[in-house]
Amino acid sequence: MTQTTNDQPTGRATSDATGTTRTSGALVPVLAFAGIVVAVMQTLLVPVIKDLPQLLDTTPSNATWVLTSTLLSGAVATPIMGRLGDLYGKRRMLISSLAVMVAGALISAFTSTLLLMIAGRTLQGFAMGAIPLGIGLMRDMLPRERLGSAMALMSSSIGVGGGLALPAAALVAQHADWHALFYGAAGLGVLAIVLTLLVVPESKVRAEGSFDTLGALGLSAGLVLFLLPITKGSDWGWTSGSTLGMFAASAAVLLLWGVYELRTQAPLVDLRTTARPAVLFTNLASIMVGVSFYVVSLVLPQLLQLPKETGYGLGQSMVVAGLLVAPLGLTMMFTAPVYARLSAKYGPKVTLILGLLIIAIGYGAGLGLMSAPWQSLVISVVLGAGIGLAYSSLPALIVGAVPASETGAANGLNTLMRSIGTSVSSAVIGIVLANTANNVGGVEIPTMHGFRISFLIATAAVAVGLLLALFLPKQRPAAAHPQLRASSEEDANLERAEQVLRGFRGRVLDAGGTPVPRAKVTLIDRRGRQAGATLSEQDGSYALAVPAQGSYVLAARADGHAPLASSATHAGDDSAVDVDLALPAETVTA
Repeated sequence: MTQTTNDQPTGRATSDATGTTRTSGALVPVLAFAGIVVAVMQTLLVPVIKDLPQLLDTTPSNATWVLTSTLLSGAVATPIMGRLGDLYGKRRMLISSLAVMVAGALISAFTSTLLLMIAGRTLQGFAMGAIPLGIGLMRDMLPRERLGSAMALMSSSIGVGGGLALPAAALVAQHADWHALFYGAAGLGVLAIVLTLLVVPESKVRAEGSFDTLGALGLSAGLVLFLLPITKGSDWGWTSGSTLGMFAASAAVLLLWGVYELRTQAPLVDLRTTARPAVLFTNLASIMVGVSFYVVSLVLPQLLQLPKETGYGLGQSMVVAGLLVAPLGLTMMFTAPVYARLSAKYGPKVTLILGLLIIAIGYGAGLGLMSAPWQSLVISVVLGAGIGLAYSSLPALIVGAVPASETGAANGLNTLMRSIGTSVSSAVIGIVLANTANNVGGVEIPTMHGFRISFLIATAAVAVGLLLALFLPKQRPAAAHPQLRASSEEDANLERAEQVLRGFRGRVLDAGGTPVPRAKVTLIDRRGRQAGATLSEQDGSYALAVPAQGSYVLAARADGHAPLASSATHAGDDSAVDVDLALPAETVTA
């Protein structure tokens, strides 16, 4: 059974005169900056991708491993680092992720050898686990009225970093040695580590149990066997024995992994939680959002840089092309506060649907807006707004459906789903552009026909995402997760009061009837799984909402007292059930 040592926001490491915990105003910017820094690794080499074979003195096929290695390690790292953060501390794992990224950037900065470059890029991709860790820290630290916009910004950092990296990397690559890209990345990583050490306190929320090493190995093997043929299928051939064999092996490994995860006591990924409709359909929709996000990143830079002599190319330099696409990331960043207001009023499901609709409009309009540079700017802004809303909604939907002790692992899995979406998008769009290209003097030139088909594929992915989003469970405003719905402290208190009416409430007392403050009260369902947890107030009072009617066990524990478990039943209506918990004195054996 997974439990936490503290299910409430711990805030900052400082308190005011009344003893109320406060959160540093710099916490959110620092965590978002860390997310942007690690996301930069995904697009850092895009401006020099066509020159990599010459720069590394290798074949084009081998050079693609420089990008593939980062993608694979990032996919593997996100769920693993999320679980490690739940167990051993999210801040600790965040700093570890950034440190690994810095080491990888320095390795790449000092080499032009293919194997060392791949090793460095693998370490850089491993830092992608920092994003779900940051989301988990925000849930643990922030007051509920700030949580929605903060998680929206952290989730959007994936796109923000990728969008901003393009013009910056293009500028550096055009005017300096390409290794300067890695020196800059290492410097940003060090800055993120220092800021995290200074500003971000460690969360006290912990999951009990041990790390599922066998589960981590199984998931890693299954992901690599699945993603590798997706990224290399064009080179190997989609019907080759290597490609089909890896897909079959991936299916077998992931099936065995799933059986093992269902049977182990402390799984890497709680598949029963993942199967809940709120989590399942959110993750499936995340794949579609990932597909749509990567299409614009692949199409617009190529269209902008193609020479005008082609009849449809826009003839822009590498730097100008990057600047015209950069609003994609900037708009995603500025969408976070807009999302917070919309989500507070309508809920994250509605904002996800709205975001997907805006993405569909952007790609639909983009089919006719490819004839001038300013039109690319418009497409970037519209798609940035839609993708920003969609990305912002995903962690809120996940956090609202899982216990606090599983936040890191659950968001890690959701980030993985987005990575799978971008991987599939890269493979599919690469095939489309290659099969529709014109051969001019031995050079393959993408065509406008290929660009438009790519936009249609993105639109189709968004349509599937919309359909999946419609299957997300409906929530009454009062039943929604209070820390994700409230827009003010007054709203938060009101929603918490409404939530208490549908659960258990009472006081934690000692043997003499004296209130016990800060006692841990855990709600356990009939399957022996944690359904909620809280800490008692100064007067010993506690309140816990129930997810559904039925029989539960209320377990209480506090320093200086022996633990206590009490059975209770809730009818599932809007009434509260009073259960006082009297903790016996701690017994010490000689």
